[in-house]
Amino acid sequence: MNEKLTLVVMAAGMGSRFGGLKQITPVDEDNNFLLDYSVYDAIKAGFQKVVFIIKEENLDVFKETVGKRIEDKIEVDYAFQKMDDIPDLTKLSDDRVKPWGTVQAILCAKDLVPSSFAVINADDFYGYESYAITARFLKDNHDDNTHLAIPYPINRVDSKYGSVKRGVLFYDEAGNVEKIIECSITHEGDKILAQPLNGDKEFYIEDNHPVSMNMFGFKHSFFNKLESYFNDFFKEDNDFLKDEALLPDCILKCLDNNEITLKYETSNADWLGMTYKEDLDFVIEKLNEKRNNNEYPQHLWK
Repeated sequence: MNEKLTLVVMAAGMGSRFGGLKQITPVDEDNNFLLDYSVYDAIKAGFQKVVFIIKEENLDVFKETVGKRIEDKIEVDYAFQKMDDIPDLTKLSDDRVKPWGTVQAILCAKDLVPSSFAVINADDFYGYESYAITARFLKDNHDDNTHLAIPYPINRVDSKYGSVKRGVLFYDEAGNVEKIIECSITHEGDKILAQPLNGDKEFYIEDNHPVSMNMFGFKHSFFNKLESYFNDFFKEDNDFLKDEALLPDCILKCLDNNEITLKYETSNADWLGMTYKEDLDFVIEKLNEKRNNNEYPQHLWK
């Protein structure tokens, strides 16, 4: 079957550590954003549609910037992550200040995604090879319950300016992911400490240990798993002022229940990200190098 592959871009989060809306921070002289490079790579890899998950109040700025640049090159749609878009409104407090996490974010795009899809963060650069791997997997894999993770070694995706949150992968020799544990990653001298966000015991990892950067390839059936997990989230004893329904936790529950198989394939592409303001100069420098090496045109969309 010739599926229309969709790229789902999670762009609703404000960058608190970065100090602003980092998804729309210019990274080159043409005022392209990091997500412009993601869409460029996805188009090159064969994706035919992109859905941006944003806050509704940011719609105009997205349309006037990214949308205007790409709408003649790929089908574009927008989904809105809203605080009150939840199964149980009795759990919604006036003191809640942020949306409900990455599970809710992806579910916002359900009606706009026709078939298999990839998920990425708007403020991460994953490199063309990562999209090519994902597109090939989604086209060649015909099992609706088998999905793909694209991890990177931790030493290629951390920041020298502070701690980062990453999903630490555990896997078997057959290339199946057994667990993803969302952790805060910090350096202790020459050691790398992973502190699970769920309060479990901290542990050390090697500098080449694979971690998730929220790049996945999913068959459309995975929306059903997300929906079930999000419904259950409101039935459990969570702190509804601050807790979030996170994609790695949903995946972990599905793996524990043997509901899905999650393959992984490590990409050799460079990863770039902007967790902190200080990361921006390095990102701009690396993208300039890539344009000078003809990996990207000097003017991305011209």
